[in-house]
Amino acid sequence: MSSFYKNFSSEFIETVERINQLNYEKLVSLIKNVQKKRSRIFFFGIGGSSANCSHAVNDFRKLLNIECYTPGDNFSEVSARINDDGWDTALLSWLKVSKPTKNDLLYFMSVGGGNYKLKVSVNLIEVAKFAKKKGIKMVSTIGKKNSFLGKNTSSVIFDIKNPKFLTPITEALQVYLWHCLVTDPRLQKNKTKW
Repeated sequence: MSSFYKNFSSEFIETVERINQLNYEKLVSLIKNVQKKRSRIFFFGIGGSSANCSHAVNDFRKLLNIECYTPGDNFSEVSARINDDGWDTALLSWLKVSKPTKNDLLYFMSVGGGNYKLKVSVNLIEVAKFAKKKGIKMVSTIGKKNSFLGKNTSSVIFDIKNPKFLTPITEALQVYLWHCLVTDPRLQKNKTKW
């Protein structure tokens, strides 16, 4: 019998146990503030994290009564912006149409958290730079501490020791964390069906 499953499960469980609960509490506080002000959350992610953002939009709208959006839910617009403006600024130009305010919140999901030098997730960095300049609050759930998002947002950073598991465990923990948020009694407004 292979030990892979046991190793993967152990790394997942140990990473969950290393999550900084104070950072989780900051997320709760920021989301609670969005509810109080009847503001919006914009979710941003690329690849598997983009799919997670789409699912999170569903849960935050349905269970927390928060108006939420993510660019991945309108691929036609995003692909048109990529075609006309380029990949690096497509997400930013998408966001600008919504005229985000200081009462809104940007929620990033990313494995690497963006790195200019490596030219990774530059599109997320451009959105974060814009938000920082406008004074819009930002949160992220990411796998790399020394990243643009890790340094410039209120982050829950998943401390994954085995680099081979960085992507799958980060993306799985993004799901874990937002499900924790949408069932937290301080935030949940509507019960789940099951």
